Order: sequence, then C-alpha cells, then structure tokens
Amino acid sequence: MVLLNITDVSESVSPVTLNDHWSRLARLILLASLAALGSVGNVFMISAVMIEDYLRKRGEYNIRGSSEKSNKNLANYVSGNTFIVNVALADLLVSGLVVPASAIVILAGLRDNLAVCRFQWFLATLCFLVTVLSLAAVATENYYRLCFSSGAYEKLTRGKITAILLVFWIVCACISGVQFVGDVSFDYCRRKYLGLLPYQATVSVVMVLVPVLVTLFSYIRAGYQVRRFKSRPSFKAPNTFTWDNMLMHSNVYSFVVFVIFWLPFGVVLAVGTKRKIPDSIFYNLAWLAISKSCVNSILYGISNQHFRGAYVNLFQYCCCKTTVTFSRRQRPEGVRPSGDVRVHIIPGYNMYCSPQRSRDNQNKRISSRTNGREVYEL
Repeated sequence: MVLLNITDVSESVSPVTLNDHWSRLARLILLASLAALGSVGNVFMISAVMIEDYLRKRGEYNIRGSSEKSNKNLANYVSGNTFIVNVALADLLVSGLVVPASAIVILAGLRDNLAVCRFQWFLATLCFLVTVLSLAAVATENYYRLCFSSGAYEKLTRGKITAILLVFWIVCACISGVQFVGDVSFDYCRRKYLGLLPYQATVSVVMVLVPVLVTLFSYIRAGYQVRRFKSRPSFKAPNTFTWDNMLMHSNVYSFVVFVIFWLPFGVVLAVGTKRKIPDSIFYNLAWLAISKSCVNSILYGISNQHFRGAYVNLFQYCCCKTTVTFSRRQRPEGVRPSGDVRVHIIPGYNMYCSPQRSRDNQNKRISSRTNGREVYEL
C-alpha cells in the first residue's frame, strides 16, 4: 500500500481524508452525508426526466411562433433534457464513487492512499470536463429551442445527441487519463508542480474557457431575445414556451452554482503554478468544488416546478409504496372478470399515504370503466 507524502505534514490536510484536526467520526459523518444526499438527489433528478412528461419530451413551441408537431415528427424529435441528465450522471459518479472512497479510507484507519487519491482525481477531472461541456450544450440547446425556428431545432436528433454524449465522455476520459502519463501535468496528490505546461494551458482554454464563454453567450443572447419578444403586445406565450423559459432559468442557476463552487479552486490551481499554496487552502477548496455534485439536484427541485413535482411523486413512490392498496369492485356471483387488469406504478403514482387520499383514489378507480373493461391502478 502506497501512502502519500504530504509536503507540509504540520498542516495535517489530506487530499483523501480531509483535515486531521477534525475528529474521525465528524469526517466520516460529513462524507457519508454528502454521498447519501448527492446520490439520492442525482438518482431522483435522472428519474424525474424519465417520468415527467414535459421533461421527457421537448417543447412544441419556440420564440418564432407556435407550431405543433405531428406524431410522426415527434417520434424522431429530440429526447427531452438529455444533456441535463448527462450533468446529473456526472454528478452521480462523483457523489457515488469519489466521496465514498474517502469514507472507506477513513473506516480503514488510514490517513492517505495514493491509489485512491489518483482514482478520485481522475474521476473528478473526468466529471468536471463532462459537466463543463454538457452545460455548454444545455445552454446552446436552450438558445436554439427558444430563439430559432422549429425546423432548425429539429436537426438535433436523438442519434446526434447520442453521438455528442459519447464524444464528450471518450474525449474527457482520454484527457483525464493523459495527466498520469509522464510529466504533462502537475501531481494533485503529491502537490508537485512543473510550472504551466502546454497540456494544462491547452486543456484550460479548449475544454474550459471556450465552453464557459459559449454558455454565457447562449444564455445572454437567449434572455435578450425572449425579453424583446415578450415586449410585443401581440405575443401570447403558450404554456410550453413559459415552461421552457423557466427551465432555462433553472439551467442558468445551475451554471452559476457550478462556477461559484469551482472557480476558487481554479484560481488557486492557476496561482499554484507560480507560488506555493498551503495544503489547507488547496485541498479544502478542492473538496468544496467536489461537493457541488451533491447539491445540483436540490437546486433544480427548488427552482423548477416540474422537477419539484417529480421529486414529490418519486418520494411518495419510494416511501409510501408499503401502503399501496389494490382493491376491486365486487361483481355479481357467477360473472367472471374480463382478464384485462392494468397495473400502473409510474407515472400513475397512486401511493396512498393517507386514508382520505386512499378513499378518493379508490372511488375514482371503481368508477372508471373503458369499453366494459375495468382498469385497476396500483
């Protein structure tokens, strides 16, 4: 087992197990709480897009005018909010693998472990780059959906989205892995700087600065166009357009929070190429940046009604399913059922968490008949 060699042992700050001045139990509770909160939240966020009709399908309106799509075109239309799901997936990898790895090291009674640290840094770098590119893709998609004609937006098909996501993950995985091959980057775990290398400069500009500028331009341009279009007296925004605009605001909040969490560490990382930064500042800011992955899903639940409603339904499904009732209407003696019994779990969400709600839903279920066949919901 290879242990890390911290440059200044007196600082007692580890890239894996945080500050040694904190009690072992406090660090374990903090990391376990972050891992649980982030994992559950990101799973809820991904599931919300899968079960919520509006989040699963993209809007049928845009700023250039309302145009309804035919069912045939909708079959090839863009799968809703795939890039947002990609951000949640990257956050899930961080909250489900990076953070628990440190908790395991603490439980093992170790202070540092080089293999664990490099695994964490590789995965954190990979997810960071994927998130930056995905946020730029989300902003660009919002801009096209709100400010361009439906024909221009239709060109972004499911196949193209899948190809873009694969390129994101493959390219980012290669870039994250290259930093451990030779002396092309600084050593995060051992704090060994080699100055500002061409690799670091190229990655910082191409993979971080350019996507951030694209994101800013897309949101500023889309906000200006929407505001100008709303100022027209003849404009009546349909519900779908209003929801799209609200979702764009949630995406802006997510981008701002991402910058707030990662910018301090980025500044320290850049300054560290020229002068020595204390380990306490360096690693604490690194963990602050990593913790962003544990709060992004909460932000969407607070700022967007569709995510919030989906979270509530998912919570009811997870926590109240033990009280699900399944009752059938009494039939006259000798009458056999038709055999057409339909069981709906999601998106029906018939979770009976209170007696009154159970009675109301039971009455609705008893009174529902379609072509002489009963429909039962679980």
